[in-house]
Amino acid sequence: MSKRILVVTGGGDCPGLNAVIRGIVKSAKLDGNWEIIGSMESYNGLLKDKIEIMPLTEKEVAGIHVKGGTIIKTTNRGGPFNFPVQQSDGSWQTENRTKLLLERLDDLGIEAIISIGGDGSQRISLELAKLGVNIVGVPKTIDNDLSCTDFTFGFQTAVEIATEAVDKLVTTAESHNRVFILEVMGRDAGWIALYTALGGGADVCIIPEIPYDPKIIAQKIATRYKDGEGFCNIVIAEGARDIAGQITGTAPTAVGDEHIKLGGAGDKLKQELQQLGVEHDIRVTVLGHLQRGGIPIAFDRILATALGVKAFELVKAKKYGAMVVYNHPEITHVSLEKVVEKSNFINPKNNSFLCAAKKIGISFGD
Repeated sequence: MSKRILVVTGGGDCPGLNAVIRGIVKSAKLDGNWEIIGSMESYNGLLKDKIEIMPLTEKEVAGIHVKGGTIIKTTNRGGPFNFPVQQSDGSWQTENRTKLLLERLDDLGIEAIISIGGDGSQRISLELAKLGVNIVGVPKTIDNDLSCTDFTFGFQTAVEIATEAVDKLVTTAESHNRVFILEVMGRDAGWIALYTALGGGADVCIIPEIPYDPKIIAQKIATRYKDGEGFCNIVIAEGARDIAGQITGTAPTAVGDEHIKLGGAGDKLKQELQQLGVEHDIRVTVLGHLQRGGIPIAFDRILATALGVKAFELVKAKKYGAMVVYNHPEITHVSLEKVVEKSNFINPKNNSFLCAAKKIGISFGD
């Protein structure tokens, strides 16, 4: 009888998710005696009143490594510990459905789970591991904020998309003597913004790890103009914090969603600069979900495939409670406990790429 592995993709979608799934399925097929099943919308597929699962065969994963998104869908709402349930009066509440999850895993004869996701997903992985679930994690997030791994897949594609945006904004900024503010993703970590600023040659980079002073940014803009001629390009992370430590966003409204909806950091900066007397034409571009979608670049396809293969190998070797990681040049693994100990943030004091950015004149508003 074949052994069954359940695959889930949680959190936001990310370039390379399908490549991981394909790596798991193809390596399991070559090994033999394995059956791979996908739970639709992360664990929710198993937790709904009517189970939604999908057999993952070689036919199903053929060629999907070049496609964005995930063929088994994903969500950042719900899950075994906070599943949304509508009450008789029409209101919604969340409930712990771990008992139901464990029962259904047993009913389906699941040998192990491979959970592909970011920090929140791997915290769920750790809690399930503590309950005795055989589980292996795969690091996924365009924010690159998971510790213990050099890179998470999807990050490089997001940087490529954002850098291309800067390249395009530079030409129109120069043509019209404008200041352009490009808002990119990055809730608590500024890796996308930093790499984009370096790759695109931005003049200002604002990241969550360094609270910014708009006065300093206004001074930087002034150096980019002479007799009214010039231009300036600014990259700002959506999770940017002002000198008071405040971020820009709105409270979540969906049941089971605990994240503040970030957005508006670029517009806020524009208003601050105008209030300081910056008279140049300032325009804001928000990339938003463009950074999550589309075809993953070769690096992310390669990394995602290798991580998927390694995840299957850990299941086969029964090395559970771990997450696969990329520590150049090796694909290895660390315990889930170590993964969630701390996040991967930019250290403003000694990060080599940040130091390089400052030494070529990029301002961080500090």
